Amino acid sequence: MRFPDIDPVILQIGPLAVRWYGLMYLVGFVAAYLLIRKLARLRNLPIDQDGISDLLFQGVIGVVLGGRLGYVLFYNPGWYLAHPLEIFAVWQGGMSFHGGLFGVTLASVWFCHRRALPLLLTGDVLVASATIGLGCGRLGNFINGELWGRVTNLPWGIIFPGGGALPRHPSQLYQAVLEGGVLFALLYLMHRRKVRPGIPFFSFFLGYGLFRILAELFREPDAHIGYLWGGVTMGQLLSLPMALFGGIGLMVVLRRQ
Repeated sequence: MRFPDIDPVILQIGPLAVRWYGLMYLVGFVAAYLLIRKLARLRNLPIDQDGISDLLFQGVIGVVLGGRLGYVLFYNPGWYLAHPLEIFAVWQGGMSFHGGLFGVTLASVWFCHRRALPLLLTGDVLVASATIGLGCGRLGNFINGELWGRVTNLPWGIIFPGGGALPRHPSQLYQAVLEGGVLFALLYLMHRRKVRPGIPFFSFFLGYGLFRILAELFREPDAHIGYLWGGVTMGQLLSLPMALFGGIGLMVVLRRQ
C-alpha cells in the first residue's frame, strides 16, 4: 500500500501554518479536559472547573518540558550537548513520552499537595484522560509519515515517504489502537464500575508498559540509536520499569483490605 497523500499542513496564512500534528494535540487536550470533568463528577473528586483548568495547564507544561528533556537525555544526548541551543527548538520535533510522563507526574503531585487532593484518585482520573492524547498523538505521527514500523510483507504494509522502497508496518496505528483505544476503554470501564482508588492509575502504567513493549516489536528503532542489548529498543527499555511499577502497585492496592 502507498502512503496516503495527506498534506501535513491543514491551513497556511502567510508564515502561520496549522498542522495536523498540532491539531491532534489540541484535540487531545480538549478531550482530556472534558473527560476529567466527567470522571471527577463520577468519582466525587473534590475539584471545581477552575481547578481542572489549572490542573490541565500545569499538566501541559509538565508534558512539554518533561517530553523535551526526556528526548534530549534518552535519545540524543551527545548531539544536544554539542548544540545546546537546539534543546529549545521544540518546533523541529523530538518529544519523549516517558519524559513527558515524568514531567506531568511531578506537576500533578505538586498540584495535589497544594490543593489537598487525594493523590491516587486524582491520578486515576488523569491517566484515563491521557489515553486520548496518546491515541491522537500517534495519529499525528502517522499523518506526518514518521516513526514508521519495520519492513513487512503483510498486505497492509505501507511504503512511507523517506522509509525506503519496502512496505513497513504502520506501527503508529498499532500504538494508537493499543495505547489510545484499548487502554482508554479498560480504564473508563474501571471508572464506571467505581473500582478502588489506585487501580486505574497502576493499571495504566502496567498496560502502557506492556503495550509499548509489544508495539516496539513492529516499530523501527531510531536510526541514531538502533537496537540495544539483545535486540531491545530504547522504547522497550524505558517501558519495562513502567510495567514493573504498575504491576507491583496494582498488587499492593488489590491486597489492601
